[in-house]
Amino acid sequence: MDATFRMDDLDRRLVLATQAGLPLEPRPYWVLGQQLGMEEAEVRQRLGRLLEAGAIRRIGAVPNHYAIGYTANGMSVWQIDPTVIDAVGERVGGLAAVTHCYRRPDHPPSWPYNLFAMVHGKSREEVVAEVARIAALVAAEFPGALGARDILFSTRILKKTGLRIGG
Repeated sequence: MDATFRMDDLDRRLVLATQAGLPLEPRPYWVLGQQLGMEEAEVRQRLGRLLEAGAIRRIGAVPNHYAIGYTANGMSVWQIDPTVIDAVGERVGGLAAVTHCYRRPDHPPSWPYNLFAMVHGKSREEVVAEVARIAALVAAEFPGALGARDILFSTRILKKTGLRIGG
């Protein structure tokens, strides 16, 4: 995030008003402006500034993958050579099949995995096949970097929200 950026009270109110999603209206920025006492153009300008500064990551639709048939959710866990883990993580995280990817500390020998990548599919078999494709790509592009791997499948949802800041 831009170290010189400072959110003011109106920025914070805008973030609070949008953190659960944009209003499902033909003119969502106008609706937000009405709620917050500003013009539609200022809503757009402020959101653009928040994006540019890194205070928010994106504005976009987030589909409910369960509702559209992607019910097999596999957190693929990988043991990756630490000297190339950042490059591998960037590559894997950029794949269309991966919804999020992050580095975590390993705890050998019981937990050798230091890279996590979530893959969704319509079946477990689809997720297993996609993880195998990812493994082949990593092995080809980063020879010798790939160690153990596994897939942890979700069995139920306990929480399904993003970060929420308090008002």
